[in-house]
Amino acid sequence: MYGCRDKRRSMTAVVLLPLACLLILACGRAGVAGEFYTRGDSVSALREFAEARQIRPAETSHDFATRRLEASSVDDRAYMDLRDFAERIGAGAAPVLLAKGEKKTVVKAEGEATFVGAQVCMGCHVAQAAAFNQTQMGRVFRNPRNAQERANCETCHGPGSLHVKAGGGRGVGGIISFRLDDNSRTIEENNGICLTCHERGDRTYWKGSPHEKRDVACGNCHQVMQRVSPKFQLAKGTELETCFQCHKDKRTQALRSAHMPLREGKMTCSDCHNPHGSVGDSLLKEVSINDVCYKCHAEKRGPFLYDHPPVRENCLNCHNPHGTNNEYMLNVARPRLCQQCHTLGGHAQPGNPFSRFMAGNSCQNCHSQIHGSNNPSGARFQR
Repeated sequence: MYGCRDKRRSMTAVVLLPLACLLILACGRAGVAGEFYTRGDSVSALREFAEARQIRPAETSHDFATRRLEASSVDDRAYMDLRDFAERIGAGAAPVLLAKGEKKTVVKAEGEATFVGAQVCMGCHVAQAAAFNQTQMGRVFRNPRNAQERANCETCHGPGSLHVKAGGGRGVGGIISFRLDDNSRTIEENNGICLTCHERGDRTYWKGSPHEKRDVACGNCHQVMQRVSPKFQLAKGTELETCFQCHKDKRTQALRSAHMPLREGKMTCSDCHNPHGSVGDSLLKEVSINDVCYKCHAEKRGPFLYDHPPVRENCLNCHNPHGTNNEYMLNVARPRLCQQCHTLGGHAQPGNPFSRFMAGNSCQNCHSQIHGSNNPSGARFQR
């Protein structure tokens, strides 16, 4: 008899102690995110509520499986009732005792939502919280630097009191969802929440950028709740895979024989492009294509005594940086590349595959300094 009574007390303690800690943190929520105060009567009120509710494991059956099932049902019902009681205490309302066996009905919550704290969210979203803690943003929220970060889950998902009172569920209580298939909010509205913290640095030019105009959501490229990539919380394992979700033509070009060392991991798309916007064309990080190329190919910058006009104008006149099947990533093979402009002259007539000027490097057998020459006799880019 005494053993059963001790067991009953221990089971009640297992249910009450974690919820008592939760209530101490959540019940005295102030109006400002991240500020709490405790009420001295919280634990005693919770204990009185538990005694009135007669929270204890089922003990009517001698069958172990049946007893375990009934105890689980009682524990679940007790937890829901205690959580409801904690919410009412936090809101300043008097606790309402449920009759024995009465089921809690989910009603539509009305009024203005308030912050309830991350501990309340983790009452249901334990798995999501554990995965989020492994991400870069999760580590930031564990050590908040301001009131905005102290709001934790509610910083992005909005105040959760109405969501909790309505019993949870997708979109219930005005909770904000960032799911890509959720049509209750626009992409611009969801992106605006991200930009409240991230609209600086590389994201300065997001508004008006090609990706913004095409309704690209932050969630298309980034996975906030799970750690998928080593850096930047990307939606895929690498930056290439993330960009190739849409830019499939660039994936094909990168697989060609002559390509930038993207596949080898020595470069990424963001070495040349800023996906969040830029002042130049094609989301380039520099003001022109040539300035982007010169970051690595400084020897082609010059200045030269004799400039080759197509080179000075645009590197893409001759090269495709995403990859081709021609050496040096040339748009077309030599001499046809040169003959696009140089179609006159006795030694470079097109259509003669047996000409000695077509062998080897073709035109560059003689005009070796095709990007520019500093030799006084290099007007023809031969020196």
